[in-house]
Amino acid sequence: MGTTALILIVVFVLLLVMEVPIAVSIAMATFVAILAEGPDPTLVVAQTMANGVNKFVLLAIPFFILSGHLMGRGGMATRLIDFASTLVGFFPGGLAYVNTLTCMLFGSISGSAAAAVSSVGGFMIPEMNRKGYDRDFNVAVTTTAATTGLLIPPSNIMIIYSVAAGSVSISAMFMAGILPGVVSGLFIMLVCGGFAYAKSYPREPRASFDEIMAAFRRSFLSLFLIVIVIGGILAGIFTATEAAAIAVVYAFILAVAVYREVKLSEIPDLLLQTGLTTAIVMILIGASSGLSWIMTMANIPQTVSAALLGLSDNPILILLTINLLLLCVGTFMDMAPAVLIFTPIFLPVVMALGMHEVHFGIMMIANLCIGLCTPPVGTCLFIGCGVGKTTIASVTKTMLPFFFSMVCALMIITYVPAISLWLPVQTQQLKQEEVDAAYFMNSTIEQEAATK
Repeated sequence: MGTTALILIVVFVLLLVMEVPIAVSIAMATFVAILAEGPDPTLVVAQTMANGVNKFVLLAIPFFILSGHLMGRGGMATRLIDFASTLVGFFPGGLAYVNTLTCMLFGSISGSAAAAVSSVGGFMIPEMNRKGYDRDFNVAVTTTAATTGLLIPPSNIMIIYSVAAGSVSISAMFMAGILPGVVSGLFIMLVCGGFAYAKSYPREPRASFDEIMAAFRRSFLSLFLIVIVIGGILAGIFTATEAAAIAVVYAFILAVAVYREVKLSEIPDLLLQTGLTTAIVMILIGASSGLSWIMTMANIPQTVSAALLGLSDNPILILLTINLLLLCVGTFMDMAPAVLIFTPIFLPVVMALGMHEVHFGIMMIANLCIGLCTPPVGTCLFIGCGVGKTTIASVTKTMLPFFFSMVCALMIITYVPAISLWLPVQTQQLKQEEVDAAYFMNSTIEQEAATK
C-alpha cells in the first residue's frame, strides 16, 4: 500500500505543480500507480473510466447545466432581484440583503454559483456602487452568497457526490441541502448587517403589499421551476434525471417564448457551452473512477480511516480534522475533483463514527463552497472581481468576515445533523431508522457536558 500511495501522491502533485489539467493529472497518476501494482494500466484505466461515466444518473448533469445557461441569459435574474428588493430592501444596507437573497434564489434555480455571480452580480454590483456601497464589499457579498445555490437544490455537485459515494439518493441529497443553504445565507446576511451598521449604508423605500405581489407575479414563473423539480421528485412523478430534462424544457419555453430574452440563433452557442462543460465534468468523473479503483486496491481509504480513528475516539475532533483538511484542499482544488477524490477516502471514516452519508455529503459541499471564494482557485472570487472591476488583493480583507460566517455555518451544519436530515426524513426520502445513528454528535456533546 505504501509504495502505491506514495507514487500516486507524488505523480499527482508534480503534475499539478506543472499546471497539467487536473483530469489529466488524475488519469496519469492513476496510470503510473496501476503500473507499479502490476496489471495492464491501459486496459484498467480504460475500463474504469468507461464504467465510471456509464451511469444513468449522470444524464442529469448536462440537462441541469443547459437549464442553468438558459436561465442565466433568460432575464430571470432581474425579476428575482425585483422580488427580493420588495422583501428585504427596506432594511439598512438593504441592497446587500437583496443581493444575498437573489443569489440564493437564482443559484437554487440554476444550480450554478458561477452563473449566480455573473448574472446577479452583473446587475447588483453596479447598482450598489451607484448607491454608495463600497465596491469590495459588493463583490464580497455576491461572491459568498452565490455559493448557497450549490446547497439549495437542484445542484450538480450533489449528483457528483452521489456517484462518488456509491448509493446515496439524489432526492435525499436535494432535500437535505435546503436548510443548510438557508443557514449559510442567514450567516452571510448577519455580516451584511454588521457592515451596514458600521458604514451607515442606505435603505430602500419600503414596498407596499401590492408592490410585493406585483414583483412576485413577475418572478413567479422563474420560481416555479423549483416547485416543478422538487415537487415532481417528491411526488414520485419523475426521477432526478427526468426532472433535469423537464427543467431544460421549462427554461427553454420561459427564456425563448415567454420572456423572449434568448433568441433561437443563440441556442447553438448555449448547446456548445453545455457540451464543453459536460465534457470536462465527465472526464473528471471517469478519471476519478480509475483513481478510486487503485485506491481501493491499495487499501488507501481503509488505511486513512484507521489513522484518523486512531487519533482520537472523539467524533467531534475527527470531524474538525476532516473539515480542516477539506478547507485546505478547497483552496487549491475545484469542487468536482475534490468531491470525487476525497469522498471515497473520508466517507468510510465518518460512517464508522455513525454519521449518515447524506449528512456528510452536505457537510463536504458546504466546506468546499468556501474554496470557491478563496485564491488561488476561487472560481466565484475571480468572476466577482471581474464583474466588479476590482482585484483579489483589494477584496480579500473585506472577505474575511464573510469567510468567518461561512465557517460558523459549516460548524453548525457539521455538528447539528438534524439541519441536514430533518427534511429528508419528513419527506420520506430517508427512513427514520436509517438516520437514528446519525445523531451521534448530539449524544456525544450531552455525555461530555454531563461528565463536566
